[in-house]
Amino acid sequence: MRYEAKPEWEPVLSSPSRNRDPEPASRAESIRLLVVDDHQVVRAGLRTLLEAYPEIAIVGEAGTQAEAINEAVRLDPDVILMDIRLPDGNGIEACREIRRACPKTRVLFLTSFNEEKALISSIAAGADGYMLKEADEAALVQAIRAVASGKAVLDPAVTHTALARMRAAPHLYEPDQVEPLSAREEQILKLLLKGQTNHEIGVTLGLSEKTVRNYLTVVFEKLHVSHRTQLLARYAQPS
Repeated sequence: MRYEAKPEWEPVLSSPSRNRDPEPASRAESIRLLVVDDHQVVRAGLRTLLEAYPEIAIVGEAGTQAEAINEAVRLDPDVILMDIRLPDGNGIEACREIRRACPKTRVLFLTSFNEEKALISSIAAGADGYMLKEADEAALVQAIRAVASGKAVLDPAVTHTALARMRAAPHLYEPDQVEPLSAREEQILKLLLKGQTNHEIGVTLGLSEKTVRNYLTVVFEKLHVSHRTQLLARYAQPS
C-alpha cells in the first residue's frame, strides 16, 4: 500500500505549549494516539497490536461520539484512529467537532465502510486519512506514521471507482469549468490515481521528485482541489 503527502502541508511537530500529560523521556517523540471504536474488543485488539511499536503511544480510548470529542479535548492527541459507526452518532460528526476544538490533531478513519459517501463525507469533515479495517498491520502502522507527519493517506481499495471513472473519461476535467491539463500533467495524475508516490511517479517518468511535486501543485490548482484525498474523492463521485 502506498501513501502520499499533501504537497502544500508541512509536517506536524509536537509543541511544548500543548497541554499534555507528562511522558517518560523515551516516549517524548512518540505519536500520541487516541483509539475510537464502538467495540471494546476492537479497541483492545488495536491496543495490543500497536503497543508493539515504540513510536506509538496510545493515550486513550473512546467508544462513543461524545467520549471521542471529550477525550480529544482532554488528551490533545497527535492522531485519532476513528471508526465511522458510533452508538450515539458517528465518527464523521466527531471528526468535524474535534477539528474545530483541536485543529492540530489529525484524524485517520479506520472503518469497514468502503463507500463513496462515507469517504467523501469524512474528507469534508477534515479527515487526514481513510483506511479499511481489512488493511494489514504494516499498512495501518504506516498510515498512522504518515498522518502524524502531516501526510494524507487513502486506502488503495477505495480508489477503484476513481480509476474506473478515469478510464471512462480520458480527460479528467470539464473544459468549461477548469483549465485543461497538459499531456505531462495527465500522465502524472493517472499515476497518482493508481496510488503511486511522488518518488515512484518520478521513477516511472524519469523526473525528479521535486519536479513531480511541482507538477502536482499545478494540477491541484487547475482542478480546484487542495490535496490528494480531495482529488480522489472528486473522481469517486458518481457522474
